[in-house]
Amino acid sequence: MKSKLAYLFPFFAIVLWSGNVIVSRLSARTIGPEAITFYRLLLAVLLMSTFVAVPAWRNRSVIWPHLGLFLILGFLAMCLFQSLSYLAAETTTATNMAVITALTPLLTVALSAVLLNDTPTVGMVGGGILSLVGLVYLISAGDPAALVRDGVHLGDPLMLLAAIVYALYGVLLKRWNLPVTGWQSTYMQALCALVIMFPAFLATPAPMRALNAETLPLIAYAGGLASVILPFLWVRGVHILGPNRCALFMYLLPVLTALAAIVLLGEPVRAYHVIGGGTALAGVACAEILRRPLRRSAAVRPDVVK
Repeated sequence: MKSKLAYLFPFFAIVLWSGNVIVSRLSARTIGPEAITFYRLLLAVLLMSTFVAVPAWRNRSVIWPHLGLFLILGFLAMCLFQSLSYLAAETTTATNMAVITALTPLLTVALSAVLLNDTPTVGMVGGGILSLVGLVYLISAGDPAALVRDGVHLGDPLMLLAAIVYALYGVLLKRWNLPVTGWQSTYMQALCALVIMFPAFLATPAPMRALNAETLPLIAYAGGLASVILPFLWVRGVHILGPNRCALFMYLLPVLTALAAIVLLGEPVRAYHVIGGGTALAGVACAEILRRPLRRSAAVRPDVVK
């Protein structure tokens, strides 16, 4: 019974993630992407400081030598990814954003093959092609020829770039394997990201960084639920169930986001969302399931002693 209840951790993490996609759409043209990114980081740092600041300070001798790495990770995941997501939300739908975000596991596998020298798998290649076909069908609204004729909405390539950035973040996090707890790592990344975002926040026009009744709930959700509670639920789920089982819950992100977009935003779900999004997610599933190496490693011959 306890193991079954553990599945609630990644499930509710994805529920909060889908809600954050809706928040991104609601924030479009209401508050600047740099401003909401800064405010959410500020709130997240303040909340985490209540229980992470003291342990992190005590562990400063371990943390300090890796400050540059925390700076890079914080920039990728908490500055660039978030800012691109908010910027993309201005010109694409919540459903498109969720489908493209759900490609992150596949992109992570692909980048791991390049940066970590992981052996490419049959699923990675075949799934990548399948996901690309689905993504083209999705962003072209079921008419691939329209991409040549009319181009694409800026939001879709921006969201794809954001997904690539987040995949790169995941690969670097694995490669560097920093010797600190998950909370302390997240806290230091958020602190570094907050410093990075401050100049961009100051450069944002005053009307686009105003705090009011419309923007405060969005910041509260993004900075509290999405930046503190969501990571806790996800990390807890990974700890109990393992990363592979939790990764399967990413397939729920487009479904839950589409349902929320219908109810809260009035966004319609078209046939091309189902066909293109389903095909793209099928490609991600192939990458997760078909793990046979694309080519067998050559047998290593023992050196001949002369």
